[in-house]
Amino acid sequence: MTRKQKRLLGIGSIGAVLVAAIALVAIALQDKIVFFYSPTDVIVEKKVASGQRFRIGGLVKEASLVKDGKRVSFIVTDLKNEVSVKHTGILPDLFREGQGIIAEGILDKDGVFTADTILAKHDENYMPKEVAAALKEQGVWKDPKETQ
Repeated sequence: MTRKQKRLLGIGSIGAVLVAAIALVAIALQDKIVFFYSPTDVIVEKKVASGQRFRIGGLVKEASLVKDGKRVSFIVTDLKNEVSVKHTGILPDLFREGQGIIAEGILDKDGVFTADTILAKHDENYMPKEVAAALKEQGVWKDPKETQ
């Protein structure tokens, strides 16, 4: 084997190991990726199958919050469509009606989103980036930073 052939074999071996490592990382992370959708994406465009884990974001609809001990149900809206959400557990302190939230969980066969994690904004000027982008796209929310 010539010196050139040995060098090509070495480079090829390193390349194969690198490709295998990238493939293993991609396979391991595949189950950890959680996509964000708006209620319109879920209801109208049907981008999500029941049983699939994802995040839904929007505004908590006024007068939709119902608390029963640790069980909570409410409606998330993007001001065009709505999705019912149920959650068992403690809500963030800043959670309230009319604010932007992101909920992570699973959509059941009846179209009710069962959330195991609820994320709420941290002050009056903040809205989760995904929610703000979805609402801006529909023309219903303006960033306070852009109006200054």
